[in-house]
Amino acid sequence: MKENTRPDSNPENPEELLNLRQSAPSDAAAGMTAIFSGAKHLLEEMNVGRGIKALRKLNQKDGFDCPGCAWPDPDGDRSQLGEFCENGVKAIAEEATTKKLNAEFFRQHSVTELAELNDYEIGKKGRVAEPVYLAPGATHYTPISWDDAFAKIAGHLNGLASPDEAIFYTSGRTSNEAAFLYQLFVREFGTNNLPDCSNMCHESSGVALLETLGTGKGSVTLDDFNKAEVILILGQNPGTNHPRMLTALQKAKKNGAKIISINPLPETGLISFRNPQTVAGALGIKAALTDLFLPVKINGDMALLRGIEKILLEEELQQPGSVFDREFIQQHTTGYEDLVRDLKDQSLDHLSKVSGITQSQIREAADMLKNKSRIIACWAMGLTQHKNAVATIQEIVNLLLLKGSIGKEGAGVCPVRGHSNVQGDRTMGINERPPATFLDRLDTAMGITSPRKDGLDVVDSIKAMHDGRAKLFIALGGNFLSATPDTLFTAEALRNCSLTVQVSTKLNRSHLVHGREALILPCLGRSDKDIQNGTEQFVSCENSMSVVQLSKGNLHPISGSLLSEPVIVCRLAKATLGGRSKIHWDKYLNHYDHIREDIEKAIPGFEQYNKRVREPGGFYLRNAAREREFRTLSQKAHFTVSPITEHVLKENEYLMMTIRSHDQFNTTIYGLNDRYRGIHQERRVIFMNEKDMAREGLESGTIVDLHNHFGGNHRQARKFIVVPYAIPEKCTATYFPEANVLVPIDSTADKSNTPTSKTVVITLSRH
Repeated sequence: MKENTRPDSNPENPEELLNLRQSAPSDAAAGMTAIFSGAKHLLEEMNVGRGIKALRKLNQKDGFDCPGCAWPDPDGDRSQLGEFCENGVKAIAEEATTKKLNAEFFRQHSVTELAELNDYEIGKKGRVAEPVYLAPGATHYTPISWDDAFAKIAGHLNGLASPDEAIFYTSGRTSNEAAFLYQLFVREFGTNNLPDCSNMCHESSGVALLETLGTGKGSVTLDDFNKAEVILILGQNPGTNHPRMLTALQKAKKNGAKIISINPLPETGLISFRNPQTVAGALGIKAALTDLFLPVKINGDMALLRGIEKILLEEELQQPGSVFDREFIQQHTTGYEDLVRDLKDQSLDHLSKVSGITQSQIREAADMLKNKSRIIACWAMGLTQHKNAVATIQEIVNLLLLKGSIGKEGAGVCPVRGHSNVQGDRTMGINERPPATFLDRLDTAMGITSPRKDGLDVVDSIKAMHDGRAKLFIALGGNFLSATPDTLFTAEALRNCSLTVQVSTKLNRSHLVHGREALILPCLGRSDKDIQNGTEQFVSCENSMSVVQLSKGNLHPISGSLLSEPVIVCRLAKATLGGRSKIHWDKYLNHYDHIREDIEKAIPGFEQYNKRVREPGGFYLRNAAREREFRTLSQKAHFTVSPITEHVLKENEYLMMTIRSHDQFNTTIYGLNDRYRGIHQERRVIFMNEKDMAREGLESGTIVDLHNHFGGNHRQARKFIVVPYAIPEKCTATYFPEANVLVPIDSTADKSNTPTSKTVVITLSRH
């Protein structure tokens, strides 16, 4: 263990600068460099045989689902060369590592020592190999038996004054089966406190789409990309966050589609792509992707979309019926007249100023859309983590409704989910505000009485723990502290708990910032074989496009002390509820088919679940919006009108958005490089426009401290290195989780309560 002599060290967010090296940003994503990078990560964690064995089954129809992003697999044949991307290989390298942390490791390393490491170093230690417990006032985790761990949790849960004093968090890695059991246990226990990672990412999408289309999910399939005429990509960096999407975009381009990319940063994966599974890509020949790149200001997307719509309206009024799909609008929508009145009142000059996009560029985008109807709009957290996120996503819906681009081949909405089963978890009932219809059906099927009071989402859970209303925190996967906003506030909240429990595969920072007592319960990963009562089991997941398919690991677990997530939930439920439970938890422990039988009874769309999920490639859940059935109160899709947000900044203020590096998936740090942006061996950087740097008297490499004063509270992130970059003036970008300390707990999106991690007002000072 290296000695830490930094006087400013803290366990929530170590402020260690490494050794920044810079190079020119890459001119194309993927290629042979991606293959070499993935192989390097894999071989650092396991031998060649184990690595090849894992990759052969990764995302195959008889294999296991990647624990990374939720991009769908092809319905037909899947590549035998590898149905995965560079970051998928890194995810498997992290999960299937043969490095393991046992009792001796925790005996040698105190919690304080481990907390002094950065997130990359913590993650590289290896898989947790046995359950461990941190007693009140203890400095080290020590081994604990599974029975004793479950008894301890049950004692704490049953000792609460109310079930609402417990928080049950879920990560998007959790399978359908585990998620269903988890929400079933929590509701029988007596609370709806089921926050999950979607509260921090695509909650805004779900709210926006449910209000306007009646379905909180995307409406396209992977095959629609092959038939699209125009694809809009907004606030998304597919080259890093969803690399397999690049193949779909390349195929779309070959079929004649035009791609419009809207993003503050010119991301490499949006511009061009070297497909390593083609001869040209392997030879280094790049395929252009984006036809029009619009470098929008941070949170200028709504103004840009409104500007495009205004120009299209002008064209439509000159030649009625030539631009808008009047038949679709009349038959399937409501609110059109209100939108038209608003568009007429808008000033294109003002919309151009707010968006940061010139009028000529806005007209170019409108011209590309004018005579097209097969339009797909994709977006990710660049749109969902703003105060006006719901309204911005509804502006996308407005544009598609005007063009009749919902419910037809090659057209629709495509929120690209960031974690492999986050959509499936919501389908299974991981929802702090479940609809009454869901609870009614669940209660009828399972013979329980679910609570009807709304539970707490992520932000409200943090506040409840902070002020003592919630006393016990259980996380089924994830790295809660590093994923959430206002890091120091969240850390205080976790420390206020009497017990924090983390169901995990690997060590992470949330194990090191804990309650008065803490447990780490190690579980099987996606790649691990899961054998119960001598029978090999499988679980299932739902991807971004509503395909449910099986996931079956093929590697021997690195420890015999690991339990699967379904088993952990069942044993916890038995220990906590005992004889008062009406659920037959033992039958679930016997075989996972029994879990799916009850999912079939309780969740719509899962008829003949065990049969259909065993079919190669799985099955699609019905999506009403895909069929132009809009389950709103009016039974029609809704146009919406919302005010345009303009950020008026003081001379020394900037908007900051948090982003991922290429060596990162969510809070998991695979490495210290971001080669697409030319950053190596460092993460504490701030990307700035060169004109802003000149006004501030800053040079490339200057070390600065970042400050936020939202709500009258001073938040500070120290020691960030200034890097000049092609980003609009007054806009900056930093990596998370390092900059999450600046994201205010009280600054959230309207309606969805998602933290506004993409619009943080900051000032800078020299360190």
